[in-house]
Amino acid sequence: MTAGLGTSAIGGLYEELDDATARATLEAAWAAGTRYFDTAPHYGAGVAERRLGSFLRELPRDEFTVSTKVGRLLRGGERVRDYSAAGVYASLAESLERTGLDRFDTLFIHDPDDYWEDAVGAAYPALEKLREQGVVRSIGAGMNQAEMLTRFVTETDIDRVLVAGRYSLLDRTAEAELLPACAARGVDVVVGGVFNSGVLAAPGPDARFDYGPVPPDVRQRVDDLAALCARHGVALPAAAAQFPLRHKAVTSIVIGARTPAEVRQNAAYLAEDIPGALWAEL
Repeated sequence: MTAGLGTSAIGGLYEELDDATARATLEAAWAAGTRYFDTAPHYGAGVAERRLGSFLRELPRDEFTVSTKVGRLLRGGERVRDYSAAGVYASLAESLERTGLDRFDTLFIHDPDDYWEDAVGAAYPALEKLREQGVVRSIGAGMNQAEMLTRFVTETDIDRVLVAGRYSLLDRTAEAELLPACAARGVDVVVGGVFNSGVLAAPGPDARFDYGPVPPDVRQRVDDLAALCARHGVALPAAAAQFPLRHKAVTSIVIGARTPAEVRQNAAYLAEDIPGALWAEL
């Protein structure tokens, strides 16, 4: 069972986070055994990469793996979409500078939803060259949808995908085509958004679903899932965290955390024993 730390939260997603808390969160993740970290220039407009790099560059480089993303350049405090080859090389150079790391293990094309032609015609070949040159070990795409990721898997030679929110207890879209395609072609699957922006972790009145308010029908489904888990003596977030890892194509998940307490709670969810009877009902 492999779980990495997603760093959008330490970049200040939804609300600002101070440096000390971000550092303590990373320290807690390391203490809990986390050795895979996923980041991006987009997260906090560089804040997540800087904070992650400040922490990781004090540790032995061969003891952890890091993925970051290309497709958004930071210019004058703004995020600028750029899926050109030049944009890919500039993004990599700037991410290396922000983190202070000597390399990244994986580079993902980030959210090219409306930029398929640029992503497959320019960004992907640039990443392929970086892989051939040994600059990066693996390449792929990271998105909040399954359909275009399936095209990347079937039409290119990527190594892995990061699919966020589309393979969870609430949304199994990736199950239809993406995961079978990855299994058939030997493409690793990293699943993010296992809590669908938090509603499966803390389904209170301020919960979010896919980065926005929770629709009434989704809230009812969450309530039903929570009741089902309770009948088996299992916490809903534990089932949500472990669910993606049951698929043979899924190699790891990434879960975000804002505080050391959240890191420890997520670790407990992943360690919770879940009876087969619950999985059968789910």
